[in-house]
Amino acid sequence: MPSEPDKPETDPRIYFAAERTLLAWVRTGLAMMGFGFVVARFGLFLRELAAMPHVASQPDTNTGLSLWVGTTLVVLGVTVNLAAAVRHWQTVRRLEHGRHLRFTPMSLGIVVACLLGVLGLLMALYLLTGPSALP
Repeated sequence: MPSEPDKPETDPRIYFAAERTLLAWVRTGLAMMGFGFVVARFGLFLRELAAMPHVASQPDTNTGLSLWVGTTLVVLGVTVNLAAAVRHWQTVRRLEHGRHLRFTPMSLGIVVACLLGVLGLLMALYLLTGPSALP
C-alpha cells in the first residue's frame, strides 16, 4: 500500500517555501532602502563637491531631486518589508487552518515593479529635461 503524500498543512516544505518567499522580499526591501540611501546622499556629495574652491560647477545644479528619489526608495523599501511580513503572516494562518492559498493578479511583486518603473521613468525624464541636460 503506497503511503499518502503529506497534506499541505502538515508538509514542512510548504512552510519553508513561504519562509523563503518572505526572506526574498525582505532582501528586496533592504536593497531598495540601501540604494535609496546612496541616491539621497549622492546629492549631498555633489553639493560638497560644488563647494570646493578648485572645482568648477554650475550654480544652477539642482541636487534636491536625489534627496526626494532616495527618500522615496527608502520609504518604498520599508513598505515592501511591512507588506511582506503581513502577507507571510496571512499565508501561515491560511495554511494552519487548512485553507488553500489564493493568488491574485495584483501581487506585491507587480505593485513594486510598477512603482519602480514609474520612478525610473520620472528619473529618466528629469535627466533628459533637467537643468544639466545637454542642449
